[in-house]
Amino acid sequence: MTRVLITGFSPFDGRRVNPSWQAASLVAAEPPAGLTVTAAELPCVFGESVTVLRDAVRAAGPELVLCLGQAGGRPGVTVERVAINLDDARIPDNAGRRPVDEPVVPGGPAAYFSSLPVKACVAALRTAGVPAAVSHTAGTFVCNHVAYGLAHLIATELPHVRGGFVHVPWAPEQVPDGTAPALEPATVARGLRALLVTAAATPTGQDLKISEGTTH
Repeated sequence: MTRVLITGFSPFDGRRVNPSWQAASLVAAEPPAGLTVTAAELPCVFGESVTVLRDAVRAAGPELVLCLGQAGGRPGVTVERVAINLDDARIPDNAGRRPVDEPVVPGGPAAYFSSLPVKACVAALRTAGVPAAVSHTAGTFVCNHVAYGLAHLIATELPHVRGGFVHVPWAPEQVPDGTAPALEPATVARGLRALLVTAAATPTGQDLKISEGTTH
């Protein structure tokens, strides 16, 4: 049994729900065969979110960590390929913090690539009937903060752990007028189960040799 930690965020920016936590909870409640899944809710707060993540990793002892966040406006689930060492907040976090041009980790590398097989993960999502793509930017808000914090933790303290970050679209209840793309958290959870099975089965350092690049 592969031990998995999956995380989502609490609601932010005045929203009542966060589909990342809704989906994470569903996956943990009904994990795929061969995996034991623990879920943890992270606060949408710079600094504190990584502290809570670190504590959750220590408590769960996972081999695989998947952190989720909300990306309103994206039409599908996006597997993040890279996290950058930059906090630059367009809006305040849930504690009112709004860092600008600050590093996530002072003195840390400029960026980290995900240690998940991102292209194989995207293929697994699509096979499960969930729209998906590789993303080359996790932004500069708390999602990227956690993505970088996780990668730095793995690189400096937990080399036996693999992990990465995935963005999910708004839930339908967040866009009742249908003016933006949305996916049911249950649909997202179905795709994430397939993603986790694929990630767990793919040897470290291997991935599909297919293009998922962008031109601009």
